[in-house]
Amino acid sequence: MSELRTARLYLRPFRLADVPAVHTYACDPEVVRYMDWGPNSLADTEAFVSSAANPADGVHPFAVERLGTLIGAVELRVTAAAHRRGEFGYVLAKSAWGQGYATEAAAVVLAYAFEQAELHRVAATCDPANVASRRVLEKIGMKYEGHLRDYLHIRGEKRDRLLFAALHP
Repeated sequence: MSELRTARLYLRPFRLADVPAVHTYACDPEVVRYMDWGPNSLADTEAFVSSAANPADGVHPFAVERLGTLIGAVELRVTAAAHRRGEFGYVLAKSAWGQGYATEAAAVVLAYAFEQAELHRVAATCDPANVASRRVLEKIGMKYEGHLRDYLHIRGEKRDRLLFAALHP
């Protein structure tokens, strides 16, 4: 598993010792409001960290650290190796919101997808109400491709998604 660095962040493989830090954001209803998972129980978080520490082929999970503190995660998944397609998503602790960390982490993982995972197309979705996430995707050069109606079923409610994608330059 690769390690990535930006000016302010260190993206690294997950370790089992990350459970407490991950659980801090994964159990927060506000953090997971637009996610199709959570709020996590401790067992949910332990299962996630265990799988992220030992990822399946084609799954590239990164723990996002700032000054030695885990503040979130970014995950790239190869969805069709033969077609060189993938998708990614990210989540940050509430304490890390509004500081440009999501944009920084997403940009470096998108570059990793093209340069190291050798993907041609990378997609990401966000909830239409999640304006901050939409801005992250736009800032890193992803293009809006469409509105996916009733795309996910989240906590008893059907939710739309906005689809963004980028092609290898």
